[in-house]
Amino acid sequence: MNPLAELRYFFTALGYFTRVPVPRWVGYEPHYLNAAARYFPLVGVLVGALGALIYLGALRALPPGVAVLLSMAATLLVTGAFHEDGLADCVDAFGGAYTRDDVLRIMHDSRIGAFGAIALMISLALKWQTLASLPPMRAASLMIAAHAASRAFAISYLATRDYVRAEGKAKPVAQRLGGIALIVAGIFGLPWLFVANGAACGDALTSWWCVWSASGWRFGCVVLAILLIMRWSLGRYFVRRIGGYTGDCLGFAQQVFELTIYLTGLAWISF
Repeated sequence: MNPLAELRYFFTALGYFTRVPVPRWVGYEPHYLNAAARYFPLVGVLVGALGALIYLGALRALPPGVAVLLSMAATLLVTGAFHEDGLADCVDAFGGAYTRDDVLRIMHDSRIGAFGAIALMISLALKWQTLASLPPMRAASLMIAAHAASRAFAISYLATRDYVRAEGKAKPVAQRLGGIALIVAGIFGLPWLFVANGAACGDALTSWWCVWSASGWRFGCVVLAILLIMRWSLGRYFVRRIGGYTGDCLGFAQQVFELTIYLTGLAWISF
């Protein structure tokens, strides 16, 4: 690997998925974004870490519900609600159209409809209530895990599904990237699932080993299994409706996977 090229790809991913300014020397070429896909989960780690820090800081003076809302507002601001927009567009399109062409037409419409608005409100409300119901350190660690792992699973469709355009299909991005891209993405995204059970260590993340040995690995395996099932189901649905995926579909999938991790984390401590 060329370190300078990899740094350029990382900054490309950071600039594409967030509003964080990137150095001018990075520049832009069409192939940068494809190669940058391997770093999407790392961007998720950074976004999740930002949300976790704001949440833990706000908890010192504010109730958990308010702290979670401030955390969510920060992550929405830094990402420009990029994936939430995909969620709204997909729900509008899949819920309001029957034919493939109509789905793609609605999906590319910048206006939001009733289906999309309702889905967005429910999704944000579920995240808010779920995270506010969790112990502080568990909620903070889940934020990082969910933002990272959900992006890793979402971009995995690049390897197994065709990118769909109104005029037809494009080649799978993975054909241009190679399998190493998804391996790197997995390294950045998936391990966080196995350290997201932090409250088992006395509500303080004293060490990775503490979290792992205190049943974090069981939680990670359960979430991983659930995400694999959901990934398969969503992939089949995308193929059945439009023959592949679009950028909005990836945003929709990321939001579904992220919310699934939060809900599973809350259910985990309820038994």
